[in-house]
Amino acid sequence: MTERRALTILFADVSGSTRLFETHGDEAARRMVGGVLIALAEITAHHGGRVVKTIGDEIMCTFPGPLHGLLAATDMQRRVKSDADFARDNLAIRIGLHHGDALVEDNDVFGDAVNTAARMADKSLARRDQIVATASTVSGITSATGLRVRSLGTARVLGKVAPIEIVDVLWQEDIANVTTVQRIVEGSGVAAGSRLLLRFKSQVFEIDEATPFSIGRDPTSSLVVETEWVSRNHALIEWKRGYFMLADRSTNGSWLKIGDDDELFVHRDESHLRKNGSISLGQAHAAAQANLLYFECA
Repeated sequence: MTERRALTILFADVSGSTRLFETHGDEAARRMVGGVLIALAEITAHHGGRVVKTIGDEIMCTFPGPLHGLLAATDMQRRVKSDADFARDNLAIRIGLHHGDALVEDNDVFGDAVNTAARMADKSLARRDQIVATASTVSGITSATGLRVRSLGTARVLGKVAPIEIVDVLWQEDIANVTTVQRIVEGSGVAAGSRLLLRFKSQVFEIDEATPFSIGRDPTSSLVVETEWVSRNHALIEWKRGYFMLADRSTNGSWLKIGDDDELFVHRDESHLRKNGSISLGQAHAAAQANLLYFECA
């Protein structure tokens, strides 16, 4: 029997699992990842949710309403972050969620709402230790819940003509420079004076909020990188939506690595830069060690 029901759908993906399989072997790595998924399932049940399925190192859950899902998501992040075993194995999670109408059939869930929630958890949007939700999911939640969010602007979702507003749900103690849920679309409240330091070989650049920084083979670029796999106007770094953003405009794409996160491929899309990491233009990091760009957000 198939029925349509309004549900909050949550996807949580274990970050760092690929390295575990390489270093510890399949069986040991599977046990470690399984420990995280068991913890997430326990939290799901505690908040009135249901585990629909696990897919490799990912879990899919449903909740009766947005508040149940949002509170579960914050508890999931706190649980994983506070566990000494998970920290020792450098495991973390990224979470995406969306509330909408879904088709429920034979204990599985289908439809546009599922696709949207899965997109929120995609590594091109969500990072380890992060919760990304659609703005519509948090729009009815009052500040009395203690939940705080930060605007991430818009994102495109397969099957939707227009981009949708998305937010970063803050679960850690430090909630400086964020807005309450009611003011999500009004602005991100980011403190002034942010800057990004970029190093390429012997060159060091300081990028501020006011001036976009262009990278490519074109001689007029802020940083000229003369290699055959780099496009003339390859990428742009600029301050948008409360973050420094990397916007790839190239033929071959860019590879982004933040901290210990897995390498992320960005092609004709944007990704926000945080903390510190490296950028490889036109090739994956392993093939371009001599031409990496290193950044640090200050």
